[in-house]
Amino acid sequence: MNENFSALTTEQVNPATAHIDSCTTLEMVRLINDEDKKVATAVEKVLPEIAQAVDKIAESFSRGGRLFYIGAGTSGRLGVLDASECPPTFGVNPDMVQGLIAGGDSALIKAVEGAEDNRQLAEENLRERNFTAADVLVGITASGRTPYVLGGVEFAKTLGAVTVGVSCVENSALAQAVDIAITPVTGAEALTGSTRMKAGTATKMVLNMLTTAAMIKIGKVRGNLMVCVQATNDKLRDRLKRINELISNP
Repeated sequence: MNENFSALTTEQVNPATAHIDSCTTLEMVRLINDEDKKVATAVEKVLPEIAQAVDKIAESFSRGGRLFYIGAGTSGRLGVLDASECPPTFGVNPDMVQGLIAGGDSALIKAVEGAEDNRQLAEENLRERNFTAADVLVGITASGRTPYVLGGVEFAKTLGAVTVGVSCVENSALAQAVDIAITPVTGAEALTGSTRMKAGTATKMVLNMLTTAAMIKIGKVRGNLMVCVQATNDKLRDRLKRINELISNP
């Protein structure tokens, strides 16, 4: 399949940073910071879609369903990261939010050649986790065209599950395939094509909102306090003590 990757906004050359390699260190990091400032604005523009997805995820949780993230490379790692932080933060079972990355756990630290281009692999991975119509699938791909992610969405839709897509390119294949498209358009990266930068930051912000807001809606938070946090170290034991004191003495 021949694709015009150069047409993707995430692959464009950024004129603002064209000479970043000849800058002073301070100028270099200022240029990167100037680009990063654009991320929150891009995410702000898609808050209605994020809210829609949160409601669907919370509804699924309330019925005993689960949330699955699926992605490759940086996108997959961000999904696994957000999923892994839910049990200690909200006291939920690790099965409730799961992250799948193309190539499996080894891909968390080393790229697995060809895994992201395998559409069928996504279906196999979801079947292994007993994914059902009661669950929600969030596909994550900065470019919006990763075959592994599209294959997962395709399978989820055959079951009748809710599908959400997080990408950073307008009118992407992912956005057209899912029920709810969340597309913070972050534009050209400071380093051409390095979507671990602005696109990755935007994705992390969106995923934080999805799980945090959904957990709030199902009662895992009181006020703005993490009342279900797991006290697994001294810092968290102290935090839980303070939370209990605040609740007992409003």
